[in-house]
Amino acid sequence: MPIERDTANWTWVLERPCPACGLDASRIPFDAIADLTEDNVTRWPRALDVGDPALRPNDHTWSPVEYAAHVRDVFGVFALRLELMLTQQDPLFDNWDQDATAIAERYSEQDPAVVLGELRDAGLALAKDFRAVPADALHRTGRRSDGSTFTVETLGRYFLHDPVHHLVDVTGERFTAR
Repeated sequence: MPIERDTANWTWVLERPCPACGLDASRIPFDAIADLTEDNVTRWPRALDVGDPALRPNDHTWSPVEYAAHVRDVFGVFALRLELMLTQQDPLFDNWDQDATAIAERYSEQDPAVVLGELRDAGLALAKDFRAVPADALHRTGRRSDGSTFTVETLGRYFLHDPVHHLVDVTGERFTAR
């Protein structure tokens, strides 16, 4: 049975805590995003250290390797969006259909060790990119195709929710900053 498409607009995580994962993105200082991203990256190997990381727990939930592949791709998408915001005036982001990507890229068939290596590399690169953002660039803007507008600062907070939330999806352990 295919996974039901996620059609929710998750921008509300910029205004209030997520009850499912525990992250309150509105309270995350921008200068903590890089460290929290690096921390998230370090937690994924244990999340995939299960009997069969390609096994779905039920018909409507991704497997651990599918979540990890998605997070890896989230890191790449947000690296590109951050770069666009820092180099262009108010860019319009290309639409990214995460569900179509999961199917086209066959997340469920990917090698967990390869996914973990790519997730690590992409996550650490994005953390480095966030760490390098100058303070005077935090209010630069970019837009999603659905009309949602972000500043560099809110993009970082919005981004952070995704890997944090999906790690909770896999492990069941709610967010706590180390």
